[in-house]
Amino acid sequence: MVIYRDEYRLYNFGPRHPFTPVRLEMLVSLLEALGVWREPLAPPEATREEVLSVHAERFVRRVEAASRGERAPDLEHYGLGTADTPVFPGMDRAARVLVGGTLEGARRILAGEKRVLQLGGGLHHAQYDRASGFCVYNDLSVAIRHLTRAGLRVAYLDIDVHHGDGVQWIHYEEKEVLTLSLHESGRYLFPGTGHVHEIGRGEGLGKKLNLPLEPFTEDESYLEVFQALVGQALERFRPDVLVVQAGADAHFLDPLADLLLTTRAYERLFSLILEYAAAYAGGRVLFTLGGGYSLDAAVRVWAMLYHIFHGLPLPDRLPEPWLRAWEARLSTPLTPTLHDALDPYEAIPRRPEIERRNRITLERLWEMVEAHLLS
Repeated sequence: MVIYRDEYRLYNFGPRHPFTPVRLEMLVSLLEALGVWREPLAPPEATREEVLSVHAERFVRRVEAASRGERAPDLEHYGLGTADTPVFPGMDRAARVLVGGTLEGARRILAGEKRVLQLGGGLHHAQYDRASGFCVYNDLSVAIRHLTRAGLRVAYLDIDVHHGDGVQWIHYEEKEVLTLSLHESGRYLFPGTGHVHEIGRGEGLGKKLNLPLEPFTEDESYLEVFQALVGQALERFRPDVLVVQAGADAHFLDPLADLLLTTRAYERLFSLILEYAAAYAGGRVLFTLGGGYSLDAAVRVWAMLYHIFHGLPLPDRLPEPWLRAWEARLSTPLTPTLHDALDPYEAIPRRPEIERRNRITLERLWEMVEAHLLS
């Protein structure tokens, strides 16, 4: 099942902001041009009460007021009106539309659907009482809270290049939620969190796992530590459902970070995630999108996710009319194939050191949690 509605594009911080709705417009148009687009389920927008299941009422009031053009003096205290998360008219409803899509995915899982792909959302930085990092409301946590209230154990997997901090902190003390985030180290990248010692608190102790990776980590090292961490963690925790934030900004073309994944790595990651869902979560998995600030890379990565999700063969080449139309609109050349045409690995003199440090980080993580049961 695929969930999407055109109104997702209302979530728009302006023409110069990297979190642009052009990404979704471009993705849908590519899937249509490839002849694989299937009519998606159009979800309802989330209600105020549903947003309040994870956010403070005082914060929601500020978002609503800002959406109406009211300028409260404490907006920046709530993460609003900043360069990262500027205010725009109708912001509250635009964010609730995205939340509604991910929440509908959770409802469909509870109704018996096995696989759900939400072509939007992934706003993993939004905090209990603060917007952050392009994220106003946390659609992922609203969906997770809906699932846990129904009695399900949820494993949250975040492959965005930035730490999934909002989801982690909202569920930090919850034993029903395992969070797994692989990201570029917070020593070098926003939001500066996601260290191996952040393993949960109270009943959530040992169930919040972070693998901060070295800048310039490449496919082989990423996949090595991903498989060593995720499979073992899921086998111990045995979730009822897997919720995945499938950000595409760990790709080597992304301008906001420094990991060097290729589309070959993403193809393997998406296949592995589906295998893990089948092996450890009864086949139940809910995907969202997330970060991804190279239009060329993100759209191809998510088109690949769409194909793998449906079990479709990957196309060898992108449609020429689509390429010409978007190259003219963007005034930039685009990769003509779904897989990368360039090789990012020409001169990485620190490759052995990067791989060694990532292995050491993984060892330190397991040392931190080995005294705390994941079950």
